Amino acid sequence: MFQVAEKFVSINGESIRAGEPAVFIRFRGCNLCCGYCDTKWANAPDCPVTEISAEDIVRYACGTGIINVTLTGGEPLLQKDLPELTDALISAGRRVEIETNGSLPIEELACREKRPAFTLDYKLPFSGMESSMLTDNYRFLTDADAVKFVAGSREDLHRADDIIREFSLAEKCRVFISPVFGKLRPDEIVDHILANRMNDIKVQLQLHKFIWDPDMRGV
Repeated sequence: MFQVAEKFVSINGESIRAGEPAVFIRFRGCNLCCGYCDTKWANAPDCPVTEISAEDIVRYACGTGIINVTLTGGEPLLQKDLPELTDALISAGRRVEIETNGSLPIEELACREKRPAFTLDYKLPFSGMESSMLTDNYRFLTDADAVKFVAGSREDLHRADDIIREFSLAEKCRVFISPVFGKLRPDEIVDHILANRMNDIKVQLQLHKFIWDPDMRGV
């Protein structure tokens, strides 16, 4: 059984399939506590959840008629039966993306025959969680995956440069840099990318925070 804080249909607000319709399954609980986290409510131990089986999650996802399924949180990799769920969703013809905070291993899922796509965060200094990053995960990335940097300062932008270069991320997967909402202007990221000739790096904004109220749930 999975502890689901919410499930809904919306558009992907970010990453590779930004702007496309998606089914979202949000799990409770996270092992990190980022300063800018916009889903802290779902991380709390007392967050109300519905316990749902893998079969019922697949039935719900297929019943929407939407192909993309995003597993998010919280931190979805904390769900011990996640491989069972991703196998079932992919077998049912869904395109599965796991949004993970970058601190837990993806190897088991990345090496499965039925492989989901991954969007890994790299937590920059502004988050307060950089020491938890598991860069060994980058060995398992493909061009179906993404690494996302959420920058809250110019220091963060320079640190993102270092990580992208050190691990040759742009040659392995998609790379996105987004601003912490309300902390760093998007044009500052654009200026930084242009000034440093950061080819193949994409600026990305959280679409859902511009379409709806930034604090709205279920979108």
